[in-house]
Amino acid sequence: MNPIPSQLVIDNGAGDEPLGNHSPNRHFDDVLQAHLSRRNALKGTLGASIAALFGGVGLAGCATPGTGAGGQGPLIGFKAVPVSNADTVLVPPGYKVQTFVPWGTPITGNMPAFDPLKNTGADQAQQVGMHHDGMHFFPIEGKDPYQGSSTEGLLVMNHEYVEPRFLHASAVGQKLNSDAVPALVNGKRPADECLKELNAHGVSVIHIRREANGQWGVVAPSRYNRRITGLTPMEISGPVRGTDFVKTKYSPDGTRTRGTLNNCAHGVTPWNTYMMAEENWAGYFINKVGANGRTREQSRYGVRHNDSRPPTSRYGWELADSGAEEYARFDVSAKGANPTQDYRNEANGFGWMVEFDPFDPNSTPVKRTALGRFAHEGIIFQPAVEGKPVVCYSGDDARDEYIYKFVSKGVYRKAAGKANSALLDEGTLYVAKFNDDGTGEWLPLVFGQGPLTPFRFNSQADVLVNTRLAADTVGATKMDRPEWGAIDPKTGQVYFTLTNNSDRTRADKANPREKNRWGHIIRWSEAGNDPTATKFQWDIFLLSGPENDSQFAGKPLNADQIHNSPDGLWFDKDGRLWIQTDISESAMNKGDYAQFGNNQMLCADPRTQTLRRFLVGPLGQEITGVVTTPDGKTMFVNVQHPGATTSADDFAAGKLTGTWPNQGRYPRSATLVITKEDGGVIGT
Repeated sequence: MNPIPSQLVIDNGAGDEPLGNHSPNRHFDDVLQAHLSRRNALKGTLGASIAALFGGVGLAGCATPGTGAGGQGPLIGFKAVPVSNADTVLVPPGYKVQTFVPWGTPITGNMPAFDPLKNTGADQAQQVGMHHDGMHFFPIEGKDPYQGSSTEGLLVMNHEYVEPRFLHASAVGQKLNSDAVPALVNGKRPADECLKELNAHGVSVIHIRREANGQWGVVAPSRYNRRITGLTPMEISGPVRGTDFVKTKYSPDGTRTRGTLNNCAHGVTPWNTYMMAEENWAGYFINKVGANGRTREQSRYGVRHNDSRPPTSRYGWELADSGAEEYARFDVSAKGANPTQDYRNEANGFGWMVEFDPFDPNSTPVKRTALGRFAHEGIIFQPAVEGKPVVCYSGDDARDEYIYKFVSKGVYRKAAGKANSALLDEGTLYVAKFNDDGTGEWLPLVFGQGPLTPFRFNSQADVLVNTRLAADTVGATKMDRPEWGAIDPKTGQVYFTLTNNSDRTRADKANPREKNRWGHIIRWSEAGNDPTATKFQWDIFLLSGPENDSQFAGKPLNADQIHNSPDGLWFDKDGRLWIQTDISESAMNKGDYAQFGNNQMLCADPRTQTLRRFLVGPLGQEITGVVTTPDGKTMFVNVQHPGATTSADDFAAGKLTGTWPNQGRYPRSATLVITKEDGGVIGT
C-alpha cells in the first residue's frame, strides 16, 4: 500500500469517468461517416450530404416554415441574446429573473441559517444541497406531474457533486481547485467534513409558492420539505435484489444500500414519482488492492484502485478520522471472509435509477435494477398508454458508451396509481445499434439470448450489474457521451444530446470536423410510431459548433445560434425544444472556446427549423435543469457551480473568478425563476 503524507491535498481532478470502453464495437463516428459518404455518393456534393442529415431519412414532423404547432403562428417570439462572458444572467428583453433557493437555503429541521464556514455536516442535511442539476415542478395537487396548480408545488432537484473548497473553513488559504479537498491531517479527513459533503449530495424536495407580489418563496415549515442524501437508506428492487452482487456488511441479504451520489439529470414517471440518475459514481470508491484486484463490476466502470494518483477515492471519504462504516464503505477492497463482512460490493449498489414519491416524506427511495447499471444521465418516458407497456430511455454519459431503452413486461393502468412503479422491475432492457443507412435496431440485453450466455454471464442479475459489458458483447454502437433525452410531444420522436468527445480525431470530406469538440443532437423515430418496436430510423437534428463548423436545417449556425457541448434537453408542452450547454470549466472562455462565452440555453422549434439563444449564465457555471409550471408562464432553470473556474492559486489568495449570485462569501448554485413581464408563455 502507498503511504499517504500527513498533509496531502486530495486532488482527483474532474469527476468525469475515465475511458472504460475498450471493446471493438463500432463508434457512432464511423456510422455517421459511412452514412454521410453513402449519401454523398448518391447526391454528389458534400453540402448535399450534410443537408441530408437533417430529416434525410424521412423523419416526420416539419410544418410549413413560419408556422408553429397546429398552424397557430410561431412558437418562438423572443429576441435572441448575444454570447456573453459576464458574471451575470442574460435573458431577452421583456423577461425578468428571480434568483431562488441557492445552495444552503434552510428548508427543514431547525432551519439552520447558511454559513459555509460554520455550518456542520448535520446542518447541511437540513439545507438545500450543492450543485443543482436536473429538476421537476410537481403541481401541489399531487395527481399528475404536468397538470394542476401553476402557483404552488414541489420543486424537486438533484445535487450532482460538491466543491469542497467552498464547504469548509479549513479550506481557506489553501491552493485548491474545484474538486480538491482540504489537506489531510495525519493521513485522515475530519469526519464532519465528510458528513457535510455526503449531505450536500442527493436531492432536495422544496415546497414552493408564488406570493402576492409575483415572487416565489419557500413554504417552511412544510411536511413535504425533505433532503435525500448520500446517507439515506434505500431499497434495492428488481432482478439484482437479494443476489450475491449486492450483499454487504450493511445489508447481508442484499436488499438495501445507503445513499445516492452524483445525481445529474432525472426522470418523471407517468404515475407522479421522481427518479434520480446516478451518473459519475465510480470515482467515489477505491479498491486498495490495486488495478488487478478489482472485479469486472469495478474495472469496466472505472472504480479507482491503489495505483491511482492520489490513491484515494474522489473525496477520500474512506479516510474519515472516525472510522465509522458510513465512510469506510467507500473502500471496496475485500477484507473479510465473504461479502457480508466487508464492503467489496458497495459500488454495486450504485449506478442505478432511483425512484421515490415526493409527496410521501416517509417513502424509501428504491433503486430500480431492471433499468441497468451505468453512468445514468437521466431517464425519459414515452407518454403512458392505457393497457400498453411503459417505455423509457437512458444515456450512459461517458465517452464511447451507449443509449438504452427499457420496455416493461406488464402494462400501464392509470387506476393503479403509484403501484405502476412495479412495472420498472420486470421487462426488457435494450441497447441501441445505429446503422450506416439511417436505420437502427434495439438489441436485447437478456441472459440466455444471443451472446449473453453462461460462457460470459451467469444470470440476468449479472447482465444488469455489468450492463456495459453486456452492451459490448451484443455489438452496440459507441456514442460521444449520451446525455439528456427528450421526446417531442407532437411527433413522438426521441432526441438525445451527444455532448462531445474530443478524443475522436477523424476527418474527411463527409465529416469536416477533425474532432467532435462541439457535440451534436441525434433523433430517431420508432418503427410504426410504436415505442416498443425494435427498429428505428435516425438522423442528426443539430451539429453544434461555431459559425464555420456547424449545421442546423442544412445551414451553418449564425451568431444567434452558435453554442458548444449540448447537454440538458427538454420539450415543453407546446413543442419547443430547450437546449442547454456544458462547456468544461477547463476550456470555458479559452482559445477556440472563447467565441461561445459562458454556458447558455437555446430554444428550437423543430417544425419551423427555428433556433435562438434564450439565456446566458454567469462565469464558471453550467446551465442545467429546465421545467415550467403547467401554464408555461413560469420557468425554472438551474445554474450549477458558478465560479468554478477560479484557479487554485486565486482561491488561496482569496480572489474569486466569479461571485454570482453575490449572496455571501462564495458563489452558490441556484435556481432561476424566469417570467415574462407581460405574464405570457415563456418562449413566445
